[in-house]
Amino acid sequence: MADRIRLLVVDDHATCLGTLAIALSPPPGIELVAQLSEGDDVVRLCGSRTPDVVLMDLDLPWIDGIEETRRIRETRPEAKVVVLTGSMDPATIADALAAGACGYAPKSLGEDELVDVVRRAASGEIVMPTRDLSVVLEHLRGGGSGPAGDPRLRRLTPRESDVLRALAAGQTAEAIAGDLGISPLTVQSHIKSILAKLGVHSKIEAVTLAWRHGLAAAPRTA
Repeated sequence: MADRIRLLVVDDHATCLGTLAIALSPPPGIELVAQLSEGDDVVRLCGSRTPDVVLMDLDLPWIDGIEETRRIRETRPEAKVVVLTGSMDPATIADALAAGACGYAPKSLGEDELVDVVRRAASGEIVMPTRDLSVVLEHLRGGGSGPAGDPRLRRLTPRESDVLRALAAGQTAEAIAGDLGISPLTVQSHIKSILAKLGVHSKIEAVTLAWRHGLAAAPRTA
């Protein structure tokens, strides 16, 4: 993660007080590179402003947030997209994750909580309230066709499948290396191969695919 997180916000201010506060006074370590409103080209600005994190409002009438998330991830795979919504619809959140979002946050969050979400997303975490995780994963699994049903998952070697399951369980590369008796460098090599074989750009997309098609069990929630 860079010293300063470059943040792009797709929100009309009035819908999320947390984004309004960030826009008025960006906290230390966060640089607001753009605040989009109606008529702006989200994908074009992602290309020119190179954000590390995008906060994407799903409830705006003039934009399809899920489709824009997919386009952002195709144009700038490095960007982490967190979707914002006023109502927790598990099917919608599942669709957003499948489109490449790294998680979601309710619009009711204040500035400090939203800043924490941005920082966690930038560090590569899956951002989602623990209480919602299991029901969202059920929707992701519901879109699959049985265990390892996606043919891309069948391209993985047994060891790559083990690594992907461990990633889906929330383990770090170091923990995976210890459990499997291999070096962290070898784990990173397996991860790179997994992303290439699955045709995805990030670990969260690979993990979402594994959840959706039953290769990996849903993590336990509190």
